[in-house]
Amino acid sequence: MKEFYPPIEPYDSGMLDVGDGNLVYWEVCGNPEGKPVVMLHGGPGSGCSPTHRRQFDPEAYRIVLFDQRNCGRSEPHASDPAVSLETNTTWHLVADMELLREHLGIERWQVFGGSWGSALALAYAQTHPERVTELVLRGIFTLRPAELAWFYQGGASFIFPDLWESYLAPIPEEERDDLQAAFHRRLEGPDDKARVAAARAWAQWEAATISLLPDPGRVEGFAAEREAVSFARIENHYFRNGGFFSEEQLIKGVERIRHIPTVIIQGRYDICTPMATAWDLHKAWPEAEFHIVDDAGHAFTEPGIRNLLIETTDRFARS
Repeated sequence: MKEFYPPIEPYDSGMLDVGDGNLVYWEVCGNPEGKPVVMLHGGPGSGCSPTHRRQFDPEAYRIVLFDQRNCGRSEPHASDPAVSLETNTTWHLVADMELLREHLGIERWQVFGGSWGSALALAYAQTHPERVTELVLRGIFTLRPAELAWFYQGGASFIFPDLWESYLAPIPEEERDDLQAAFHRRLEGPDDKARVAAARAWAQWEAATISLLPDPGRVEGFAAEREAVSFARIENHYFRNGGFFSEEQLIKGVERIRHIPTVIIQGRYDICTPMATAWDLHKAWPEAEFHIVDDAGHAFTEPGIRNLLIETTDRFARS
């Protein structure tokens, strides 16, 4: 069983001006002469963590991480309700990735993403296939209406009815027919107390359900006001807009990237991004290597998923 590589610190970092008044935090770890890889975090709106760096052999890889617009260490931060998210879309993030690649002098890189990061990885690769050496995708999420309804409107409540009650708590019964809209009214409204309550309910629902085994520490971490508000505002913004994708766009777009060596890793008991989406991607793209982890949920830290991710990055380091 593969373990995470030891903790590592960046050897370079900065803030990249991507326009629209946005500064995107970036960092580079590992071997300056190594194989370039860019790690795409989830959410959208969660930001990168030190553990994300540890999925790659630091002697083999030049590891690039960045916090997507308005979250993590990027500025301005979405925890401020005055910060508009109008210029925060999938296609702004794809353009940001290209600016960062050029800024770092990288010709081509491996693109590695989980959860929302898998959607962004697919969107980037389908836009710039010539810049991608390999794709590593985990916990497949394409923001189709059925995926969003499953987790944010009621499907997953049949598995977690107790946790679902906490998610619903800030929303009156008469508004529960469209929870995305109801949360939006509070997250973007003038009532600070209502905004924070809604953000915490939203963020902690996700934190409580993303792994097969409970993790109270992670759930508590999602209660922090700054992170919860940013996370919930950005996710709600993206989800209400369907990720800014046309119908089935990421599945239909496989033809543009069919030639790219790709590994897809999916936990069978993933409640956040259920396996049906990974299965649809697999059927559309049988050339891609597909792995089901039978004893895992969504989180990249779960042993079976971690093992396959690191086995994959180790193998691609030699290609």
